[in-house]
This record gives sequence, structure tokens and C-alpha cells, in this order.
Amino acid sequence: MTNANAKQHLETRLRQQPGSDSQSTWRYAMVGLSASLVGLGLARFSYTPLIPALIAANWFSASDVVYLGAANLAGYLAGALAARAVAARIGAVRALRAMMFLATVSFFASSAPVSFSWFFAWRFLSGLTGGIIMVLAASVILPHTSPARRGIVGGVIFAGVGLGVAASGTLVPLLLQQGLQQSWYGLGVVAAVLTLASWWNWPAEAGTGTVPSHHAKQHRTPTAARALLIQYGLNAVALVPHMVFVVDFVARGLGQGIAAGSRYWVLYGLGAIVGPLVTGHLGDRSGFGAAVRAAFLIEAAAVLLPTVSTAPASLIVSSIVVGGFTPGIVPLVLGRIHELVPHSGEQQRVTWSHATTSFALFQAAAAYGFSWIYAQTGGDYLVLFALGGGAVVLALAIDLGLALAARKA
Repeated sequence: MTNANAKQHLETRLRQQPGSDSQSTWRYAMVGLSASLVGLGLARFSYTPLIPALIAANWFSASDVVYLGAANLAGYLAGALAARAVAARIGAVRALRAMMFLATVSFFASSAPVSFSWFFAWRFLSGLTGGIIMVLAASVILPHTSPARRGIVGGVIFAGVGLGVAASGTLVPLLLQQGLQQSWYGLGVVAAVLTLASWWNWPAEAGTGTVPSHHAKQHRTPTAARALLIQYGLNAVALVPHMVFVVDFVARGLGQGIAAGSRYWVLYGLGAIVGPLVTGHLGDRSGFGAAVRAAFLIEAAAVLLPTVSTAPASLIVSSIVVGGFTPGIVPLVLGRIHELVPHSGEQQRVTWSHATTSFALFQAAAAYGFSWIYAQTGGDYLVLFALGGGAVVLALAIDLGLALAARKA
């Protein structure tokens, strides 16, 4: 009897373990932030302010740097597709460590213009690290977090993306004062420090869950989960006009110059730092279904705002809000997946992997598609903002339609 009670007490303690140690929870959150900052924030967004320097230094032509930028998007998609297979082969924590190390190496490898192929390969690999980190980081950390804190912890993890955006507008220009090669070295050093600091602080990998598969199937809502994948992809489309065109829109479209355009990019970055923290907290307080719906509504208004007014106040609000939702939508969708698939950790991981792939596909298609539309319309930026806003309105309509259908059922 004593042994049975001891065993029951141990099992109870194990079930309570996720989120029971507040200090560990926030330590894991900071590790996740470091991973997203290295593999997503720096590896992707630091390239944008380096483009003029790459051209000016005759490392690559203007057309070449566009293809090099696209290599990162292609790598991100490949990483999202490969993440689960990589984790199954070597383990998720080992994969995350390896991706942070590979992203760090990519900065140092980019410090000399060996050849276009050399640069393309490393830009592709840097994107691949981001895709794998996006899929695996939260899946490793959130099982150790209490359900009441998953929104804010997810927000901290993906705040690293916003920090990368902010760094691209502040740190990179400072590094460029020392030279282009030194800028790559500086980014590599920052990535190396974050990689080393987080190396031994990842949590142990949680099991795939003990809930029988027939029980998990009974509680899943596959239609809503599949619809969420489409909604998340449409949200990616909505982000592209600001992410790709807002600086050029202000600088050349409105004739205000590159300095003015850069200021709006810094505002976009500041929004991206705060955004996931705010949305994660909102999800914890109101539930992720309601929070996703509110996010789509607010985001639609912010994306469409430049089509109504290009006054400085409008552009400031639009840049900050859309910047906030660039990483801010991530903890909301991740939390919504946990609501829709509450009894199967493995199914949650699979669904999140599919969501990341959907986001990457829609984002890449929109980036190329909007570039083509921009060329065909003779540089009509407002059409792009209108299309982006329409995409997130459609995402909201899908969500409301499903909610209405569920009430009638």
C-alpha cells in the first residue's frame, strides 16, 4: 500500500511538472527567444540593410542580391518541411542546437564573396535553420509550461523575431561603419554568444503523450484545424506588403527619401518586439480562438490603412501594428492549435509543422506574386496593401463562417 501511494504521488508530481517551476519556465523561454533571434531574427532580417552595402562593394549585382534574398525564403520552406524528420532522426533538442550552430557559421561564411553559389548555399542554409527552429522550439518548450502561461511564454520565444527586425535597423548600420566584412563577423559573434549561452539550458524533450489514439481522435476538430492552416497562410500574405515594400513605398512612392523609409522600418521592428508579448498575454486571458479573431480584424485595418491615408500618423500606426503581428500571430496560432487538439502532444506538433509550412508557402508565393503585380501596375503600392488586407479579411471570414456553422450544427 505504501509503495502504491508513493508511486501515485510520484505520478502526480510528474503530471504537475510542466509550469511548476517558474524559474525554469522563464529560463526555457529565454532559450527559445535566443533560438528565434539567431535562426529567424538575425539570419533573415539582418540581410535587408546589408543589401545596399553588398551592391556598393561590388560583391554582387542588384539582381543577384534579390535571388540571394529569395534563397532564404526557399530554405525556410525546406526547413519547415524537414523539421519533423530531422527531429525524429537526431532528437528535437539536438536539432535546435545544430541549427543555431549552423546559423552562426553562416554569418562567418558570408564574410567573403567567394562566389554567388557559395553565398546562395549559405543563405539557403540560414533559411533552413529558421524553418526548423520555428517548428521545433515551441514544441520543445511549451510542454514544460502550464496552460495558463503558454501564450505569454510563446510570445517571449517569438519576440526574438522582433528583436532581429529591430537589430536590422539599428545594430547592422553600426556594424557597417566598421566595414561589410566586419558586419558579418559582428553578427556571427552575437549568434555565437547566444548559441553558447543556450546550449545546455534546453529542457528535456517531453514524451509524445500517453493518451490513447482513439481518445485523441474523439477530441480532435480536424476541420477547424485544417481551416486554421489556410488562415495562417492568408495571414502570411497580408504581412508581405509591409515586410517587403513599406520602406520603398515611403522612400520612393511617397518621395520622402530612404532615411524616412528606414524610420518606419525601425517602428515596424519596435512593434515586432512588443507584439508577441501582447498577443500571447491576450491569448492567455481571453482564449486563443477569440484572440485570433480579434487579431485578424485589427491586422486587416492596419494593412489597409495606407490605402485610406498616407499621413504620417496613419503610416506610424500601420507600421507598428503590422510589425507587431509579424511575430505576434505566431503564439496565437500555436495556442489555438493546442485548443483544437488538446489531448495529443504529437498531433499538436504535426499540426504546428503543417501550419509553419503553410505560412512559408503562402509567404513565398506572395513575395514573388506581389513583385510581379508591382511591376505590371507600374509601381502601384496601394494595390499591394489592398490585396494584403483582402487576404486577412478572407482569413477572418473563414473563421467566422466556421463559428457560425458550429452553432447551427
